[in-house]
Amino acid sequence: MVTVMEAGGYVSLEETKEYKCILDQTFTREEDFYEFYNDYAYHKGFGIRKGRVRYKTGTQEVIWRRLMCSCEGYRSVKYFERMDQKRQPRALTRCGCTARLDVEWSESIGIWYVKDFVDHVFVLRSHRGLNDPQKAEAVELGLGGLRPFQIMDVMEASHGGPGETGFLSQDLYNFFSRYKKGKVEGSDVEFVLNHMRQMQEKDPKFFFTFSVDAQGRLKNLFWSDAQSQIDYGIFGDIVVFDSTYRVNRYNLPFVPYIGVNHHRSTVVFGCGILSDETILSYVWLLEALPEAMHQKHPKSLITDGDAAMMRAIEIVMPDADHRLCSWHIEQNMLKRFRGSKLKDFRKFIYHAMEEGEFDRLWREFRGTHNIKEDNLWVNRMYELRRKWAATFTRGRHFLGMQSNQRSESLNSRLHNHLDRKMSLVDLMEHYEFCLSRIRRNEIELDAKALCSIPFTKISADVLEKSAAQIFTPTIFQKVSFQIRKSSNWSVTEVTLQNGCLRYEVSLQGNNKRWFHVTCTFGSSLVDARCHCRKLEREGIPCAHTFCVMKYSRIESIPSCCVFVRWTMNAKSAFPTEMRTNTHVWTEQMDRYHSLRSKGNRALFKVSRSQGETKRVMKLLDDILKEDTQEQGMEEETTFGPLPAHFSAANQPGGTKVLDPVKIVSKGAPRSNKRWKASHEFWGTV
Repeated sequence: MVTVMEAGGYVSLEETKEYKCILDQTFTREEDFYEFYNDYAYHKGFGIRKGRVRYKTGTQEVIWRRLMCSCEGYRSVKYFERMDQKRQPRALTRCGCTARLDVEWSESIGIWYVKDFVDHVFVLRSHRGLNDPQKAEAVELGLGGLRPFQIMDVMEASHGGPGETGFLSQDLYNFFSRYKKGKVEGSDVEFVLNHMRQMQEKDPKFFFTFSVDAQGRLKNLFWSDAQSQIDYGIFGDIVVFDSTYRVNRYNLPFVPYIGVNHHRSTVVFGCGILSDETILSYVWLLEALPEAMHQKHPKSLITDGDAAMMRAIEIVMPDADHRLCSWHIEQNMLKRFRGSKLKDFRKFIYHAMEEGEFDRLWREFRGTHNIKEDNLWVNRMYELRRKWAATFTRGRHFLGMQSNQRSESLNSRLHNHLDRKMSLVDLMEHYEFCLSRIRRNEIELDAKALCSIPFTKISADVLEKSAAQIFTPTIFQKVSFQIRKSSNWSVTEVTLQNGCLRYEVSLQGNNKRWFHVTCTFGSSLVDARCHCRKLEREGIPCAHTFCVMKYSRIESIPSCCVFVRWTMNAKSAFPTEMRTNTHVWTEQMDRYHSLRSKGNRALFKVSRSQGETKRVMKLLDDILKEDTQEQGMEEETTFGPLPAHFSAANQPGGTKVLDPVKIVSKGAPRSNKRWKASHEFWGTV
C-alpha cells in the first residue's frame, strides 16, 4: 500500500484511511473533481492548478486530467539566463511540490475515478502545532468517541474556520500517535491489571481473572463488573458472542458477552481477550463466565460458527442450545451460490417445516442444482443443520434472534474510534465509555417507559390494554401486533384430552391452515401451549393463543403467557447504575475543567459589551505574559486522564505480568473486522 511520509514526520492509520478514501472517490462531471480537490487543498493550506490533459483519440473529449499543487515543478532555467529582461522577475513560487490528483474517465460505467493521488507535504512546520488547551480538548473529544478527522472538524468550527486553528490535520494525527504510544509504553498489561484491582477494591463484586504463558506474558483475560453480573442474572438466558474482532496492537481477539434486555436493546455481561483461537482458550473463556456469575449457565448461545468455539461449547456447556449466526452463513452462501440456488438454500435457514420434508427438499436441492457429493461446505452444513435451520431451531429459546449482530453493534461502537495500534489501556477506556453509553440508553428507555403508557385506541381489545400495562413499550408493539392478528383466526373445534382443553384454531377463509393450542385451566388459565411454539421461541404469545383467550373471554393476559424478562418489572429490584465519571483526571486537569466551565459562561457574558471585552482581553494577556516558573506552576501537563488506578508504580508484590506478543490471526485480511475463511468457519471440529 502506498503511504505518504513527510520528512521527520509520522504517518498514522487515520492518514492512510484518508488516502484510501480519496482513491475511492468518483465524479460525474469534470467540474466536480476540480471542486473536490480545490476544497481539499483549501483545508490543507495550499493552492491548485490544472496540469496535463489527455484526449480521446481523434476528438477533443478529455479522458484524463491532472490537478496539481500550484507550487509544482520549478521555474524554467531559461528565465534565469535571459539577458533582455526589461522588468524585475516575479518572486519564485515553484518549489517542486509533488502533490497531485489524477482522474480518468471510465467509458464503460460513465464516471470519473481517481487514478492516482499524492498528498501535499510542503508546509511550514515551524509555524504550526497544537497548543496545550488544544491538546487537552482533542484528547477529551477523542475520549468522547470522535475520530481525529471529526475532531479536526469540531476544532475548526470552534476556532472560527479552517485557517484559525494554527495546525493541520496531520499535526493532530501525529499528536494522537505520540500520545497513545507514550502513555503506557512497556507496562500495558500491568496498568490494566492494576486498574482492575482498584476497581475490585471499590466494588468487591467486580470480577476479573487472567492467565499467563510460560514466559509470564498475558495469555487470556476476562472481566465483568457488578452491573453486568446483575444484568446476566436477569437476562442471561441467551448469550451472543463473536471473536472476529481485533482492535489492539497485539492482534488479540476481543470477545464481548452480549445479551438483550427488557427493551430488546444491547446489554453487556462481560468481556474477554484471548491470545489465540484454540479450543483450550475458548474453554478457558467459557469457564470464566459461570465463575463470575455464580455458576449460572445460559440456556442458549449464538456464535459466529468457529470450529474451536463449537467444540469448547460442547465441553463446557453441553446442555446449552447453540445456534450459528445466520449472517455469517449468508456471507458464505454469497461466495458459493447465485440466483435460484441461493434462493432455494435460503429457505432452509428461514422457513420451518417437518423434518421429513426438510430431508426431501435437501435431496431435491442437491439434485436440481447438481451439488456434488464431495462438496465439503454443503456436507458440513447438513451435519450442522440442527444449529441453523429453522426446522430444527423452531421452538428453541433464542428470543427471535438469528445472528450475532448484537455483538456486531457493540463492536461497531468500538470500531468507530479504535485502531490496530491501540494499547490494552486504551481499549479498556473506550470499552468502558461504550458500556456507559449503552447503560445510559437503558436508563433513558426505563425513564420513558415509567412515565408513560403505550397508546391504545378506545376501541382496542381488552387484551391489548392489558399488554400496555405489562410489557415494555418495545415488546408491547410486538405483542399488540399478535393480538390484532388474532382476529384473522377462529376456534373451530374444542376437545378434552388428559384433563386439558385442546383448541383447533384455523385461519378464517382457509381451513387448510390450522394450529392446535393446548390449555390447562385452574381458577384461571394456568398453561397455554401452541404447536407453533412462538412463546417458547420468542417469549411472547402467538396470535393463535390470543384467539383462544378471546374465545374463552379472558380479559387480562395470564402470567403463564408473560416472560418477566420482557416486562417493566424485570429490573425493578436492580435499577441500572451508570458511573458518572469513567475517567480520573490529574489535579491540574480538574482545575482546568472547573476554570473552563465557569470561564465559558463568564466570557460569553462579557462578549456582549465591547468595553468589557477589551478589559478582559487585557487581563488575559497579562496572565499569559506572566512567568509560570516564578508562580510555581507545573511545567509538564498531562492532557488526558492518567488515573491513579492505571499507575504501574503501585503494583502489589509478585511476579510482573508482561505484555503479550502480537499474534498471527486465522485468515489473511488486515482489518479490524475480518470475515473468516470458509475452511476456518466450517472446519472440522
